[in-house]
Amino acid sequence: MGPHDHLTRAEVLALLPTSPSWPSRDSKADRDRGHMRLLNAAKLLDWLADHPGDGWQERWRAADADSGKEVVLAAVLGDDQSESQRNGLVAGLNCLMMSRIVLPGYAFLRGYKALRLFKDVQQTFPDGDLDTMRDHGAGLGMTPRHVDEGLRLVSAMVLHTGRDLHELTAEDIFHVRALGRRLRGEAFIGTHTAWELLRGVGVIQSKETLKDALRFGQRPTAELVDSYNIQSTGIRNVLVRYLDERRPGVDYGSFRGLVRELVGVFWADIEAHHPGIDTLRLPDEVVDGWKQRLVTYVHSKSGEVKERRGRIAVMMRVRGFYLDIQEWAHEDPFWAQWAVPSPITRGDGAGNHKIYKQTTARMHQRVRERLPHLPLLVQTAERVHREAATLLEAARATSLNGIFEYEGTSYVRELLKVNQVPSRLDHGSPHVYIRPVGATGRRINQSLVEDDAFWSWALIETLRHTGVRAEELTELTHLALVSYRLPETGEVVPLLQIVPSKSNEERLLLVSPELASVLATIIKRLRDANGGKIPLVARYDSHERVTGPLLPHLFQRRPYWQPQVMSEAAVKHRLDRTLEATGLRDQAGQPLTYTPHDFRRMFATEAVTGGLPVHIAARILGHKTLTTTQAYLNPRELHQKGEKLQVAWSRGETEGVHSLYELAS
Repeated sequence: MGPHDHLTRAEVLALLPTSPSWPSRDSKADRDRGHMRLLNAAKLLDWLADHPGDGWQERWRAADADSGKEVVLAAVLGDDQSESQRNGLVAGLNCLMMSRIVLPGYAFLRGYKALRLFKDVQQTFPDGDLDTMRDHGAGLGMTPRHVDEGLRLVSAMVLHTGRDLHELTAEDIFHVRALGRRLRGEAFIGTHTAWELLRGVGVIQSKETLKDALRFGQRPTAELVDSYNIQSTGIRNVLVRYLDERRPGVDYGSFRGLVRELVGVFWADIEAHHPGIDTLRLPDEVVDGWKQRLVTYVHSKSGEVKERRGRIAVMMRVRGFYLDIQEWAHEDPFWAQWAVPSPITRGDGAGNHKIYKQTTARMHQRVRERLPHLPLLVQTAERVHREAATLLEAARATSLNGIFEYEGTSYVRELLKVNQVPSRLDHGSPHVYIRPVGATGRRINQSLVEDDAFWSWALIETLRHTGVRAEELTELTHLALVSYRLPETGEVVPLLQIVPSKSNEERLLLVSPELASVLATIIKRLRDANGGKIPLVARYDSHERVTGPLLPHLFQRRPYWQPQVMSEAAVKHRLDRTLEATGLRDQAGQPLTYTPHDFRRMFATEAVTGGLPVHIAARILGHKTLTTTQAYLNPRELHQKGEKLQVAWSRGETEGVHSLYELAS
């Protein structure tokens, strides 16, 4: 509730004229406006007074006023509403909200669209804070439109909470973001901007962006285990201690997988079907029932029952859990009371080789289905980007509100409006907006269309020429480009440094002329868009749940005002968008899909069939054993052409390499 929630009707009406946004009394017109505001505020108070509640805020809720402005107007004015009556009542309602008699909900304010109200709120900010926020936003690269979106949300927070600007907290941002995601599936427009603006005036004392502040980071073992609500305290403590022992030897992503399988898939399922069990010594019928349930699982999103392909791996994890405890019991008395025979026998893993062969066969089938279509995918990515870039250039060459033609279609170039005010166009926006002439749909942000098309092309080209993992792709930086002088000939060749990831081993890849051209194009694009420099951006590792240092990442983009390193999900999304444009279908008639790892398998197959020895391919791919590399390869397509390494350096294909040398320096 607001600070004036329990004032009487007369006290409220006496308070309203003290608001900073109240009309002056210098002229009769201003005095008349003030008088009309009081009359309309009185109407609203009388309407609220007819509803139950201890205070104005409870009456506001009882009247269901948060359902929207139209609900309030209809209740007070009835069906016969003139424009002047509506405007007058809105002015009276503004007064009640500005004076914090009622605190409207965020959903109400989103639909209210009273821009004058938000401007009035901003005039109550401490001296200089509004200008400071605007300057801070501009310094971060925000356009006036982005700044205004953030300021509107800050104003809404002031109105909703009933607090002054410097009384707002980070929790208020977290709350409004959570509410937006619950109501519309995503945060309200301006949420991230509002966070930055509040940081700019010291309201939020944090050096992190909102995205960073929302990340949980690596969680304690006990917290991960407790998320499964294990009922037996003894078993819960054993699991926590065991997992703490195992944690230092694995990466965080693998550790979470271990927790999920031991705690969630194994013990939580045992407890769900056998409440009260508190011993690791499981009867045969309990173990047999669990093994049967392990065969399938229910998909979390679709609810569909599916076969669990990794069930034997889960059983081997459980077996390892029991065997580790047996071994540790010889050295630590704690484990002695929990050392019991493993319910999973060596024979339970007998089918592992069969599952491995089935998995390998599926990988080979994916390569057979996708490798023949790779040229079409590459051509489509090039064509889509070329068309998007040509359309963007045509739009840029056209004046505002001008009409131009492309491929037989007429377009008009437009600008976004700031606050939907026709007289306030977002001239600071770096984006180019177009709309087909005569179309009534949403305008097209052709800058983003071209940007998406470019990065889709760059991703596909880099993946197919390097065979790197998706995580390794997003980790590539300008610093990863190094050179090496061949001692025999003195020739300098470019190399691409792949930082340690899954295998925790660093490796170097020879940069082919084609890859050199792609990397040079990426570097030039980033420099051209950022004043000759590649921005330093921190990358968030979603597997390790940590944010890395500021580095000149190559696969970064600026969709709005914040440069961001692409996530692995964004990589997959851009692949899917390009595949849609190809129209490719699988044997079942469904859209053909590619994953980044499919490019890795195709790279390995093409390299070995082209004459590259398997052991060298394993080093290039970062595999520790030849077995892993051999599983990637399709025996039907492997025709070794000898043990001689064939390097595809063509005298006529060195232009990309020279460009890369110039830009890498």
